[in-house]
Amino acid sequence: MDASKVDRYVGQKWDDEIVPQLVEYIRIPNKSPMFDADWVQHGYMDDAVKLMESWAKSQSIPGMQVEVVRLEGRTPLIFLDIPAFTGMPDHGAADASASAQTRDEDCVLLYGHLDKQPEMTGWDDDLGPWKPVIKGDKLYGRGGADDGYAIFGSLAAILALQEQQVPHSRCVILIEACEESGSYDLPAYVDHLADRIGQPSLVVCLDSGCGNYDQLWCTTSLRGLAGGNFTVKVLSEGVHSGDASGVVPSSFRLLRQLLSRLEDETSGKILIEGLYVDVPEERLEQARQAAKVLGTAIYDKFPFLPGMKPMFNQGAAEDLSELVLNRTWRPALSVTGVDGMPSLASAGNVLRPHTSVKLSLRLPPTLDGKRAGELLKEVLLRDPPNGAQVTLELEKSSSGWNAPAMSSWLSRAIDTSSREFFGQPAMYMGEGGSIPFMGMLGEKFPGAQFMITGVLGPHSNAHGPNEFLHIPMGKRVTACVARVVAEHHQASQRGETTGAAVAADSGDRHGDHGCC
Repeated sequence: MDASKVDRYVGQKWDDEIVPQLVEYIRIPNKSPMFDADWVQHGYMDDAVKLMESWAKSQSIPGMQVEVVRLEGRTPLIFLDIPAFTGMPDHGAADASASAQTRDEDCVLLYGHLDKQPEMTGWDDDLGPWKPVIKGDKLYGRGGADDGYAIFGSLAAILALQEQQVPHSRCVILIEACEESGSYDLPAYVDHLADRIGQPSLVVCLDSGCGNYDQLWCTTSLRGLAGGNFTVKVLSEGVHSGDASGVVPSSFRLLRQLLSRLEDETSGKILIEGLYVDVPEERLEQARQAAKVLGTAIYDKFPFLPGMKPMFNQGAAEDLSELVLNRTWRPALSVTGVDGMPSLASAGNVLRPHTSVKLSLRLPPTLDGKRAGELLKEVLLRDPPNGAQVTLELEKSSSGWNAPAMSSWLSRAIDTSSREFFGQPAMYMGEGGSIPFMGMLGEKFPGAQFMITGVLGPHSNAHGPNEFLHIPMGKRVTACVARVVAEHHQASQRGETTGAAVAADSGDRHGDHGCC
């Protein structure tokens, strides 16, 4: 594979086709079902699916099957099956025909999603969630980087190989439409398509983050998530605050009191021992290496107000690696919504009947999500103060993911690709977010290797205002995927991608940096 040719091909493909497609995609307000209960009637999800389906079908890949799969009562899924490619000149159609007759169970599975987070307030005056704006190297708008580019980048990587007649194994691309709601539809689709998917020996996910835009970043772990709507009720209706205060407990105060069972309000530390795990030594070392490379960029990337400081552990030295571990391997609580409170402009002298908040409790990667949800309920619901009515409606209770050890061939391929297209070695770090698909795939395909990467870097602000896609990063990640897919084929020809070979290789390399 000629890296310079891949670089040129991918760059041109992004400039001529992918960026214009993403501009149109950003215009579509296809919010995930959790944030748009009427998504079917609104039709925005179908609009996004049609845009991606149409572009995929226009690409010249012999034998590629492009299908929108629809299971009753579920969000749609885009399924692409691309035959193995031998690399022989002018034999693309023959490759496709032979592949259809002697279909190989082994494949590369590439994953992404097309649903989006809601609008969020705080966008700059000239920007907006559904308003695509290009400024320099950045494409602003909701969903371009999270994760609209995935289908375009995946196909561009494969096209770059075929343009050079570089062989690759069969590739399957799955683009789901409810990842931002917890991927609850995806297991049904994976089961439904199991025979057509086969047994992936490599999974490539383009829905993760990067520590900087200067090198390829691969994700070694993802946190789980438990959360939902927590409500404290004290009255059947609001009453005069002057008449009732001092007699009727404030629902807000009781809610605050209950949350203090879970979180130390002075430090933010989670107080429940059962929500912690032992961090593997290799992940500790990765955190140290990431801190060394990133320095204060670990927290400088966030829009802190003047005078604000990050959450270093109280009484401890300001060790940057501790911040990495805080956001990747330790539990943390966020309150992401509130109900029962009028706006400031309409807040009268009323003692309110209830307060509700949406809790988002991030969990260590190896903690059982179901057990965490049970602990959360146990802590918050027992013995409510003053006999208040307390409820917790769990919306999510999902486990995280910790990558298996990486094979030698994949470690070499990832580092080679980063040096070729970034001029820097690859880096490895856990991510604080969740990708439910990864844990499920790890269980279904225990012999698979994983390349989890993405373009969500400093200030890209996924889920928030002024979200952007760093276009050069998108191009380079696409090129890196092409290199890894090409190397996967070579490794499969040497028999290095089978379950037994992977297990033996991982055992020989115990203590290495692990998977991406």
